[in-house]
Amino acid sequence: MLFNQASFSVNLGEHIGVIGPNGAGKSTLFKALVGQIELDSGQIIKSQQLKVGYLEQESDWNTQQSSEEFLEEHSLKKLWELKQIGEGLGLTEEHFKSPLHKLSGGYRMRMKLVYLIGQEPNLMLLDEPTNFLDLESILALESFLQSFEGAFLLISHDREFLRRTTESTLEIEAGEITKFPGQIDDYFEQKKQLREVLEAQKANQESKRKQIQEFIDRFGAKATKAKQAQSRMKQLDKMEVIELKDLSVTAKIQIPKPISTGREVLFLDSASLGYSDNLILKNVTLRLNRGFHLGIVGVNGAGKSTLLKSLAQKIPLLSGSLQVGYQVSLGFFSQHSADQLDLDDRVIDALEKAANRDVMRQEILNLAGSLLFAGDDIYKPIRVLSGGEKSRVALGQILLKKSPVLLLDEPTNHLDFETVEALTEALRDYEGTLVVISHDRSFIRRVSKQILEIKAGSVDIYPGTYDEYVWSIQNQKKQKIVEPEKSQSSFALSHPVNEKKVNPKEELKRQNVRNRELQSEIIRKEKVLNTLEQERSTKTLELNLLQGQKAIETVKLLKSLSEQINQLEEEIIVIMENLELGLKKSEELKNS
Repeated sequence: MLFNQASFSVNLGEHIGVIGPNGAGKSTLFKALVGQIELDSGQIIKSQQLKVGYLEQESDWNTQQSSEEFLEEHSLKKLWELKQIGEGLGLTEEHFKSPLHKLSGGYRMRMKLVYLIGQEPNLMLLDEPTNFLDLESILALESFLQSFEGAFLLISHDREFLRRTTESTLEIEAGEITKFPGQIDDYFEQKKQLREVLEAQKANQESKRKQIQEFIDRFGAKATKAKQAQSRMKQLDKMEVIELKDLSVTAKIQIPKPISTGREVLFLDSASLGYSDNLILKNVTLRLNRGFHLGIVGVNGAGKSTLLKSLAQKIPLLSGSLQVGYQVSLGFFSQHSADQLDLDDRVIDALEKAANRDVMRQEILNLAGSLLFAGDDIYKPIRVLSGGEKSRVALGQILLKKSPVLLLDEPTNHLDFETVEALTEALRDYEGTLVVISHDRSFIRRVSKQILEIKAGSVDIYPGTYDEYVWSIQNQKKQKIVEPEKSQSSFALSHPVNEKKVNPKEELKRQNVRNRELQSEIIRKEKVLNTLEQERSTKTLELNLLQGQKAIETVKLLKSLSEQINQLEEEIIVIMENLELGLKKSEELKNS
């Protein structure tokens, strides 16, 4: 049983992130909401106007129709509208003309999104929609979801994406579904606060129970104290037990220390990369030294995976040379690495076969546990594992090789939050050379020390941080939107209009009145701010005395108070800036 007595609601226009460990039932919940599986008990109450759109991770799209034929047949929107949406996601006319089953994973996912939007749902269920999307497409989807007027439930392990698109969080864990207000960062903070409160309450309760039990043990047999002992026993029976959920079993991932190498580990010199009938990158020169951590960025189809496969010697160079340094072995993980697993192996067999001979068995067991294979799970045959579980086994194999160079293509796919966090920390501390492709912005920002950009057939080190790269992509998109407006405004400025002259004394009088209004507004808002801060202090003290649902409600109230305080502080700053400008203008008018 995945859920027991679970209840939650989705409000009109609410944007909700859905998180939980792998196997907790996130995708199962979506399937139940759309009627693909039946509930054992309970019911789903739906609004009469509800229209649900469901984006699955895997679905049967083997139709021989072209994408545009399929969309025209099944969409409520006009084809030109859908193509406009698709263009924002990086789809071209060629993709729309292509049969659906021939599209690659990334473009298939984008076409699914276009199809879903074409259904005009007022509730979307999105299961890992950023898988296989490049940064530009993720930013476009992010922008669409931010402005979407309907409601949506979004399963994602991409913390940055959730942070920018959701306003509340649905946690699925240990058979329970709990809804938390606020974005993903607020969720983690609330969980931490609630855990600390409950731990303190439990410790206090256990101390009280111990004192009461000692009194019963000491005086229960004495006639003079028997009545009091009975009263204490009743008190003990009535005392509500505070239960704490077990913390996540995900352990810290420890990658075995890589084999020592020379300073230069890889040198790609004047190389052309691609396939015999398809040149993708030319004249590529790249020198990688020991300890480099490089993140590869670029749009889908730019050649990121081709470069990684070439470095891993999985495809031959069309021209040029690749030199591999002294004692260098390469650990390569791709989205298809799981296909190479022996289906007759057990999980532990697959990991032991791949591990370097110097790696101890306990290290293998520890890594298996941190990749969510604990207890008897390590004895499961590979053939019974899900696609995500197979991918985790393949990743574990690479990490156990002690390779001084790791080449990783989308390693966070199929990992839950805790495992992504553990992998991030492990790769940050990894002493070898790392080259990684990932659509997870938080992950690539933290594990990469330098950014390699692939653009228009060329490969160059980006002259800035990953955040600066993301900003440049967003800025380019904004410029495309703004440019037509610029031409209109410049045209308007070239035809000036005669303006009515303003009397300086009258303008000064009006400005002084406005300044006094701003000063009064600041005083009023600061009074409200003080009241809210006092209430927050009071509720913070009360929180230590509460437990259970009341504690959760108080945490929610504290979150709301903090948001109001932050909003007021921002408003006060804006008013003060306006007042400063107003006073400056008054001074100028006096002197005019």
